[in-house]
Amino acid sequence: MTETPPVAVVATRRQRRRNLSYVWAVPIVTACVAAWLVWNTVTARGPLITITFDSAEGLIPNQSRVRHKAVEMGIVQKVALTPDLRQVAVTVRMSREASGLLTDKTRFWVVKPRIFAGSVSGLETLVSGSYIEMLPSTKPGEPLWEFGGLNDPPVLQADVPGRTFRLRANRIGSINLGSPVFYRDLTVGEVLGWDVEEMANSVTIHAFVRAPFDQYVHDNSRFWNASGASLQLTGAGLHLHIESLRALILGGIAFETPESTASTPPDRHIQDFTLHASKDAADSAIYARSVPLIARFLGTVAGLEAGSPVTLRGIKIGSVASVALLYDPLADTVVAPVRFAVEPDRIAQLDLHVDTDLDTMLANLIRRGLGVRLETANLITGQKQLAMEVIQNRPILEPSRLGGVFVVPVLDEGSGDPVAAAGTLIARIGAIPFEQIGQSLNKTLADAGGLIGDPKLKDSLTALQATLAGSQALVKNLDRGLEPVLKRLPALASALEDATRRSDRVLGSVEAAYGANSQFNRDLGRLMAQVADAARSVRVLTDLLSRHPEALIRGRTEQGPYTP
Repeated sequence: MTETPPVAVVATRRQRRRNLSYVWAVPIVTACVAAWLVWNTVTARGPLITITFDSAEGLIPNQSRVRHKAVEMGIVQKVALTPDLRQVAVTVRMSREASGLLTDKTRFWVVKPRIFAGSVSGLETLVSGSYIEMLPSTKPGEPLWEFGGLNDPPVLQADVPGRTFRLRANRIGSINLGSPVFYRDLTVGEVLGWDVEEMANSVTIHAFVRAPFDQYVHDNSRFWNASGASLQLTGAGLHLHIESLRALILGGIAFETPESTASTPPDRHIQDFTLHASKDAADSAIYARSVPLIARFLGTVAGLEAGSPVTLRGIKIGSVASVALLYDPLADTVVAPVRFAVEPDRIAQLDLHVDTDLDTMLANLIRRGLGVRLETANLITGQKQLAMEVIQNRPILEPSRLGGVFVVPVLDEGSGDPVAAAGTLIARIGAIPFEQIGQSLNKTLADAGGLIGDPKLKDSLTALQATLAGSQALVKNLDRGLEPVLKRLPALASALEDATRRSDRVLGSVEAAYGANSQFNRDLGRLMAQVADAARSVRVLTDLLSRHPEALIRGRTEQGPYTP
């Protein structure tokens, strides 16, 4: 007998034990991998947060992601309505890396295709679907796990260096989120939003100015609303000003710093400014003093409105504050009180100290003839303005006040206005009875036409022509008949003169014989005077007929006394 079989049995048992150890290795490795995955998932998982939105448009559970700068920060797990059914609560499982970013300053919004702040964003979601964008804050805050989502993305989505200023205005106008802020026609910032003050008395606009342009904002900088387009008709023509096409659509704000203070360092503590309605209003704000005045007009003030200029020598020195109507019980009439303000600092080298009594100065100016006149600033638009003037040698008027404000007299209301003068002229022209004049003229022309066509007129003209022909023949005959008489008239005049001289000698002899005071001498003197007048008349007649023979028929035609 041999001992070999037991050896074979032992070898087989050892082989079976080695094969069983390899089989159990697979589930052990699988369990280890699963445990590692579970551990890695639990340790990598961040907190569970809730974000509330007005709408869950485009968000899908277990598919929509939470991202920051294209890096995934979490995944949406659940979308449900809030208990009051007014909003949507989105449950998000955040990653471990996002745990330290979840503070009360973190903001969330849904990214989808939209037009906002003058630009188009979210076009990539047309393919990938909507997602939630996360914007953490670099400033420390309190940890938070419940957030209110934004309906619109914030204007600034990055930590941009710069400063935010608060601009107070009476109305917001056409300014929107993302409206640009301009400095010297350069876009240097954006509008971040606004707050409505109590009872909506004013609006506070938050404007962000990027560095390094924020250093140009000083304590006396002026901000104004640069929205839309400004169209002005001046003496140089039509002037159209637009800050930019973006400001034309979204509105905009511009600011400016006077050159006198541009070199001084800015005050970092000043944050609040006034937002003026226009650049003209902002330019007027640099004048520290403003003197309120009032003028009472009895006539029309059409074309005059708040903001109309007040001029002196054609240069603006103020503006109209308000135009209203007021019943005057003393005069039993309705007047138009116009309140306006004058800025004396606009007049160069006008030495007005701070302690100057303006009331005394104004009273003296009114006594010396200060007044205001309503005149046309633009003939095309009919805009009116107030022109101040000092009338010399005007009767002294004692100054009066209305509500503590000096009343400036109105000078020649309506007389110096070319539009009013043109209206008066048109009214007078309209009062002319053109219809009656036309009827009378038509009647006169008809009567004249009938008279011209009358046969009696033709007969009269024929008879007049024959009479003129006979007159011409008579003149010719007189010229031929008077020629011998005219030749004898000079000789007759000479004889009369010789007789006069002889009479003078005779008169001298008689005076010597009878005496100068005798009756005979006086009668003879009168006789000689008459003879001298006759001789002079004959001479004048001779000269006249020799020059103008036709005078026998027509008479004398000369003007004034005849001088031979």
